[in-house]
Amino acid sequence: MPRMALGVAYDGSFWQGWQTQPNGRTVQDTLESALSQFLAQPVATICAGRTDTGVHALGQVVHIDTTAERRVESWVRGLNALLPDSIAVQWAQSVPDRFHARFSAKSRTYLYLVRNTRVRSPMMQGRAGWVYHALDLDRMRDAAERLVGEHDFSCFRSSQCQAASPVRTLHALQVDRYGDFFLFRFKANAFLHHMIRNLMGALLYIGQNRQEPTWIDQLLSQRDRRMAAPTFAPDGLYLGRVDYPEEFQLPEISSEAAIFSHLGFSS
Repeated sequence: MPRMALGVAYDGSFWQGWQTQPNGRTVQDTLESALSQFLAQPVATICAGRTDTGVHALGQVVHIDTTAERRVESWVRGLNALLPDSIAVQWAQSVPDRFHARFSAKSRTYLYLVRNTRVRSPMMQGRAGWVYHALDLDRMRDAAERLVGEHDFSCFRSSQCQAASPVRTLHALQVDRYGDFFLFRFKANAFLHHMIRNLMGALLYIGQNRQEPTWIDQLLSQRDRRMAAPTFAPDGLYLGRVDYPEEFQLPEISSEAAIFSHLGFSS
């Protein structure tokens, strides 16, 4: 059966995460409803990464199997006409049957945007995390370097995590400052449940001088979630992009530009 891949962006503030739920207030339920109307047949989606309540996506990738035929432009414009303002298809492309949105992915990149000011901004509510204590960039970069590589991330794993193993390979963790904003880029083969939000809690503790960068080494060796910092808010977390083998030739997106374009500075 022909397979289509879709690139999807959404504002997670309005939804109870990606994965389908009985009440239907999820991105998956809403997208599948629009697809069913658009194709006049029931549709099931497979996504690259399930996002939690309040978490956004700039480069979510899904695939569907369908015998319906539509022009590529119709996949984008037709679906977006049926979707709410907080969800939009960015691109559509036919892919071979061997493509799988989840299992074909080589890596996933998540971004976390933090606004570091003394007073909160109502305009950034739900779109960026907020920290009012001053953050030290060098200290957080030192801590970030200690997290790169293959580790047992048990101390940064939710108690509800269902992953078979806590071992993950963090390919890169970059921290940069843009005025009042700090942008954290996490790239890995896969992530544990709440792993990034738990890592953010620790990095921000270190940035506020509440812990030393070497605390990361202790947490990794202790493998005890109770010893780490609290889970940080979901507000500034974005699924930025998913990378696949070149053979599939999927469109590339500039996830940082998508976040920052309305802020008036370049990433």
